[in-house]
Amino acid sequence: MLLAGDIGGTKTALAVYAPEDGPRSPLMEATFPSADYPSLEALAAEFLKGNRLPVDRASFGVAGPVSGGMSRATNLPWDIEEARLEEELGLGSAYLINDLEAVAHATPFLGPDDLHTLQAGDPDPGGALAVVAPGTGLGEAFLTREGRGYRAHPSEGGHADFAPTNEVEVGLVRHLFDRFGHASYERVVSGLGLPNIYDHLREVGHIEASPKVAQEIYRVEDPAPVIVNAALGDGERCGLCDATLDLFVSVLGAQAGNLALTVLATGGVFLGGGIPPRVLPALERGGFVGAFRNKGRFSGLMEKIPINVILHKRVALVGAACYGLETYGEGAIFEQMLQRGEG
Repeated sequence: MLLAGDIGGTKTALAVYAPEDGPRSPLMEATFPSADYPSLEALAAEFLKGNRLPVDRASFGVAGPVSGGMSRATNLPWDIEEARLEEELGLGSAYLINDLEAVAHATPFLGPDDLHTLQAGDPDPGGALAVVAPGTGLGEAFLTREGRGYRAHPSEGGHADFAPTNEVEVGLVRHLFDRFGHASYERVVSGLGLPNIYDHLREVGHIEASPKVAQEIYRVEDPAPVIVNAALGDGERCGLCDATLDLFVSVLGAQAGNLALTVLATGGVFLGGGIPPRVLPALERGGFVGAFRNKGRFSGLMEKIPINVILHKRVALVGAACYGLETYGEGAIFEQMLQRGEG
């Protein structure tokens, strides 16, 4: 059996899977506060303690870069190594992959209830798939079709140079360059980016801000939820927050379109991460799709690419399980799910 995990700075989700049941039907599952444990080995050992399931293999999606079978989790003092996991947990093998790569592995197995459609499009069954995931940072990945399945590929496209599409965004580039010395997409379309947009628009001074909201923004450690709540009407309304979220959505649409063009994602684009499900009303207002399609001579192609927001709250865990089951099953999991009509 397979132990799979989604390793995050705040929480870690673990589950055990039987190959015949597939990646959406864990035999047992639990979530733990990551900071309460000195290591992933200690956390996993507690999870497995007391059960009689014959777990001998593992795959983990980690919020951080993975290289040579090792990773240092972002926002966690954990050095994670495949070899040490195998030794301390008594596993035959263990694999580490980036968490966005894990999300990419899950996308072919998401159903209608897991998705919210922004553009139905006309998908190419053999086309590539793209994943853009704004959360604390901006993660990206893509998948290419291979036989009856897909191969997932990691990407660091979120750190590519931010390309402005109008005069307001030109000013934002200058603002970012003055502050950071480099303007990347992650500095705009992420939880880290929302305050950067807000600060720039406040400095421009043409949009009214709520003094109460402004005071809260500069008081809290993470101002992104305050900005989003004010823009969506969950708290005191703020015109400056409205403009911030509208600009965020437009730039996100442009960058999602950039990735779609780069990998020819004619099979579809998926929006993951924690922010898109939270800001669905803003995504549906049209700014996102308009910016996504605004690619000059390729606008017609962009209209045919499906765009879906991932609503599944455990998508990275499902993806880690997909990777593990596919790796150990030599392709069998794809065939089983296709036969059951789940692929």
